Amino acid sequence: MYKQESVTPYGEGSKQEQIRRMFDKIAPSYDRLNHALSLGIDRRWRRTAVDALGKHKPQQILDIATGTGDFALLLAKRIQPQHIVGADISEGMMAVGREKVKEEGLQNVISFQHEDCMQLSFPDGSFDAVTSSYGVRNFQNLDKGLQEMQRVLRPGGHLLIVELTPPPRFPMKQLFWLYAHVVMPLLGRLISHDDSAYTYLPASMEAFPQPEQMEGILRKAGFAEVQWRRFTFGISTMYLATK
Repeated sequence: MYKQESVTPYGEGSKQEQIRRMFDKIAPSYDRLNHALSLGIDRRWRRTAVDALGKHKPQQILDIATGTGDFALLLAKRIQPQHIVGADISEGMMAVGREKVKEEGLQNVISFQHEDCMQLSFPDGSFDAVTSSYGVRNFQNLDKGLQEMQRVLRPGGHLLIVELTPPPRFPMKQLFWLYAHVVMPLLGRLISHDDSAYTYLPASMEAFPQPEQMEGILRKAGFAEVQWRRFTFGISTMYLATK
C-alpha cells in the first residue's frame, strides 16, 4: 500500500466514495479555483504534456479522472484525434465538462462516461493512448488503477500522466509547504465552501510517490520506456510510458 492511498478528504467511507463526494461538491467552483491556486501555470504544464503525446498521433484516447474535461478539450484541440472518452466517478464534474464540450462544439469528438477507474468497462486494447491529468493520486489502489490503464491500451500505445508533486529541494520545498498548508486551504474554503477538499490536496500531493519511485511503479504495472519530467521546480511532474 502506498502512502497516498490512505490519505482521504473526509475520513468516513472508502477513499473512492469520499473522492466522488468531494468532487461532486466542489464541481461548480473547481475550474476557477484550480487555475487560481496554480496561478495559471497549470495550463502551460498541460500543453507541454499534450504536445509530448501528440508526436505519437493517437486517434482513440481515454482520459481517466477527466473531471470537468479540461485535459480532454486540450487533447482534442492540439492532437485532433478521432475520439476521446472522458471517464470519471463524479457525475457533478462531468456535468460541467459536458457543458464545456457543448460550448466548444466538440460533442462528436469528446464523450463522457461514468467509470470506476479500478475496474474499467472497456475491452483490452481499446485505446491508442490513456491519459490522466492530476487524478492518479486520488486512486484508491494505485497499482490496480495503473494495471487497468495498461490493460485497455493497445500494444505500443502510450500512457500520459501529469501529477502534482512537492518540490524536492530548498528553498522551493519550504516555500511550497507554506503555500500548500496556508494559502491553499484558505482559498479553497472561501471559494469552494469545503473545508476538507483543499487540505486533502496538499496532503495527497505530499504522500504521492516521487518520480524516481513512480517510474518503478509504472514498470511494475507493465509499462516500458518510462520517461518523466519535472515542471516548475518540481511542483508538477509528467510521465510518458509505452505498453
